[in-house]
Amino acid sequence: MQDQPAVPGHRHDHRRLGRELGIFGTDPLIGAGLPYWLPDGAVVRHTLEEYIRTAERRGGYRHVYSPVLGKRELYEISGHWSHYSDDMFPPVDLGGEQVVLRPSLCPHHAVIFRSRGRSYRELPLRIAELGGMFRSELSGVLGGLTRVRSIQLNDAHIFCTLDQVTEEARAALELIRAAYEALGIRAARYRLSLPGEGGKYVADPGMWRRAAALLTDVLERSGLPYEAVEGEAAFYGPKIDVQVTDGAGRESTLSTVQIDFHQPERFDLYYTGADGGRHRPVMVHRSIIGSVERAVAHLIEQHGGAFPPWLAPTQLVVLPVSDAEVPHAAALAQRCAERGLRAEVEGPERGSLGARVRQASLVPYQAVIGAREAAAGQVSLRLRDGRRPGPQPAEAALSRIAALVGAHRTVLWEDEGDGEGNGNGNGNGNGNGGGGV
Repeated sequence: MQDQPAVPGHRHDHRRLGRELGIFGTDPLIGAGLPYWLPDGAVVRHTLEEYIRTAERRGGYRHVYSPVLGKRELYEISGHWSHYSDDMFPPVDLGGEQVVLRPSLCPHHAVIFRSRGRSYRELPLRIAELGGMFRSELSGVLGGLTRVRSIQLNDAHIFCTLDQVTEEARAALELIRAAYEALGIRAARYRLSLPGEGGKYVADPGMWRRAAALLTDVLERSGLPYEAVEGEAAFYGPKIDVQVTDGAGRESTLSTVQIDFHQPERFDLYYTGADGGRHRPVMVHRSIIGSVERAVAHLIEQHGGAFPPWLAPTQLVVLPVSDAEVPHAAALAQRCAERGLRAEVEGPERGSLGARVRQASLVPYQAVIGAREAAAGQVSLRLRDGRRPGPQPAEAALSRIAALVGAHRTVLWEDEGDGEGNGNGNGNGNGNGGGGV
């Protein structure tokens, strides 16, 4: 089935722009809701994933890998089979056992926790994974990267004592805030998602009250305005949903923090306390950017393809004015690679200098090398937002760009002594940052 039509008048619809920019594609032979990532999209995805892994490591998380398949019994224990099976793919019979494509990573992480005895000294134990999961979405709701059947989820589960829950959930919200700042996006609102009417929720009123009270405390201590909404909770517990909106005003959940008393009970998880007794941990589910697919879709729409410099598929394009400067341009691109910067050379065979500048309008940095620059070991810099820092030593320019990229800043340039980059360096304003498509 083809993707849903783009929203009329929505200039930055990711389904159109993602294809034009070479981020992703779809094909009926692969199937609906199963996009593939093109080279530039793979760069964006890899860079985003590495940012998240680094942030998690700094936050005290340990990374694991777990299989995308599990026995049906695993999901019967977790409660997914009884509360969520309509959204799961049918089981496959393997040697007399039924196995299922997982709809969630949390049961696997619960099993990892109980793989050996645990002491209170190990808590909080933070387990993170960027892992695949699968949802049997109806064809009519599939579209682009926002609703897919194969999902790469930035997931983590924190096993902690009751006294540690509030601080762990608060720290998760801080990781989300920092990631949004680096990505140049913002939360539209925070939602406390509570259970509603009906049988899709675990029947344990006391558990729901405790978890909701803890999340309310987290939000209030964090000073975040929020709305409590019934009917949006996970089947096993309430959650904080961080909501974002696209250019057409449609709202979706990007990040979550959840408190779960249910699965530790179901999997009989315990740790040995200071008193030598067995104690039940609390399980905090959290996702900094949610699914990679939805996050990239939102980034495409938010920035119109003009990604923050650290995330851009090509960070610097080198533009030799004539064939004589091509060797200098190639050498500069190699120096970029040695610094970890993604650079490409666009030579005179690609058209006039003006045409090449326009073609590279979404690239954060353009380094023009003419005869004068080549002789002096300089580059003449142009920024995506229209500013021109002008000729300067090539090494100095690369050092400043690498520093901004390495710090995951959204500003394009900072003059010496200017900590704010002149206030307009995000490439998504009135210059070429949002155009060229």
